[in-house]
Amino acid sequence: MITVIGSINMDLVTVTNINPSMGETVMGESFFTVPGGKGANQAVAAAKLGANVKMIGKVGDDPFGQEYMDYFNELQINTESIQVEKGVRTGTASITVYNHDNKIIVVPGANHLMTSEVIETYRDDILASEWVLLQLEIPLSAVEKVLEIAAEGNVGVILNPAPFHHIPSHWFELVTYLTPNEYEAKQLFEAYKNDAEAIELLKEKLVITKGSEGAAFFKQGELMTIPAVKVKAVDTTGAGDTFNGALAVALDEGLTLDQAITFAIKAAGLSVTKLGAQVGMPIKAEIEKMEVNHHEETRNAE
Repeated sequence: MITVIGSINMDLVTVTNINPSMGETVMGESFFTVPGGKGANQAVAAAKLGANVKMIGKVGDDPFGQEYMDYFNELQINTESIQVEKGVRTGTASITVYNHDNKIIVVPGANHLMTSEVIETYRDDILASEWVLLQLEIPLSAVEKVLEIAAEGNVGVILNPAPFHHIPSHWFELVTYLTPNEYEAKQLFEAYKNDAEAIELLKEKLVITKGSEGAAFFKQGELMTIPAVKVKAVDTTGAGDTFNGALAVALDEGLTLDQAITFAIKAAGLSVTKLGAQVGMPIKAEIEKMEVNHHEETRNAE
């Protein structure tokens, strides 16, 4: 069981060929809604890769919330631990896609009702998990409670520190892996630059996503980079979440960290070839096909 605890949002996506300046109105190319939220994205990424996934989170009693519950059930994601809050809106993310990159504004809605007291009610779910996936789109007090419970049961935890918040150094001891992007990693190092002990512990836990450059991690104190796969990017929304979901799946299947990162890079690479965070998330057969094609290209080149 991979348990994902975090945000559930509906993404409101606008695609434009003109990046508007402050106060400017422009004509967009298209608009659509798709399921999103970093927590839900990671749950979907893991489920599409064949994992047994449980989602813990909150939605509102609005149409977006009902749509999301139906969608999770279609993907066979366990929804028993998703609470529907009466009189509350489901979280939303307004996304503007311009020149194959994106800007995002998140309105948390029901996600902010995920408190440490709520997390305590899911203690048994957490302790029954092989891996727990976390992000920072729910209150930090709730995230800390998950870390404490998981540590009690020796449950593996992958924490994606996004959107970035300052996190206390004792969290470094509780997580198995921290998966920041380059900006977030820089912020973490800056925050603890005068604490050598915290920096050394941080290095042991880091897996840094680097977009088109792949991902990096520290091996015996040296920063190692695994390169990205070459793809034609259409929409980078959700690539990091795909990476995290795929990393959990690979580790759950017993792959080494190097192998798991390589697998996650391939999944993230495929995810950016389609519009929408979750739409582009690959199934395992697509990753296997990519590996076969890469092998054929390498052999022909030789």
